[in-house]
Amino acid sequence: MRASLIQIDVNEGESVESRRQRVTALVREQTDADLVVLPELWTTGAFAYEEFATEAEPLEGPTYEAMAKAASDAGVWLHAGSIPERDPDGPLYNTALVFSPSGELAAAYRKIHRFGFDKGEAVLMGAGQELVTVRLPGTTVGVATCYDLRFPELFRGLVDAGAETLVVSAGWPERRRAHWTLLAQARAVENQAFVLACGTAGTHAGVPQAGHSIVVDPWGEVLAEAGAGEEILTVDLDPAKVAVTREQFPALKDRLLGLDTPRHR
Repeated sequence: MRASLIQIDVNEGESVESRRQRVTALVREQTDADLVVLPELWTTGAFAYEEFATEAEPLEGPTYEAMAKAASDAGVWLHAGSIPERDPDGPLYNTALVFSPSGELAAAYRKIHRFGFDKGEAVLMGAGQELVTVRLPGTTVGVATCYDLRFPELFRGLVDAGAETLVVSAGWPERRRAHWTLLAQARAVENQAFVLACGTAGTHAGVPQAGHSIVVDPWGEVLAEAGAGEEILTVDLDPAKVAVTREQFPALKDRLLGLDTPRHR
């Protein structure tokens, strides 16, 4: 399986529509990939809190339409990052979208753990309630978003639901980049799964972004890592390595403690 992580530059000054068109073109170029991954809230920037309400879209809004078409044009599975979703009957959500190679919506994940403590996303957006996995040819993908990376119980729940590849879209700040790399490797090691973590580059809302998107194998080895700027990180994965790792070092079979997790869909 070939995966391409598109680490998008979200510098201020570019309109949402301009960035949408630019990213759509980048996705369409990834015709040799099986899975393409975009970052979190790339249309607005993850820290542009004041733009969440003004730029929020219905689920099947302009970004949905552009990404569905791009997935179909390239013939790829597309984790289209996340958008600020406006639910007509509820609050805003930070919602990740996954499309099939035919352009159909395969999954939508509303981010469970909202960042900001008592401000920003934590108060402006609602919390998702369901874990989401997607079956791809050869692997089952578990979907997570940015701050979720700090909560290992979410990933345990995804593994219990069959996930073998954990995909994390993010808008992670540069000042905590060491945590980004550490946590991506930790989630891979403890769950004996691939981790594909795609972040943003540039600076928005005055917050420099970490970049350094990363792909980690089930043994914790870093297979590829991007730099600080806009970049497409492409790596070939062998999905069979998950089963081999779990069989050769069957730590997951020794679990004795379980945690309640949101209901799986």
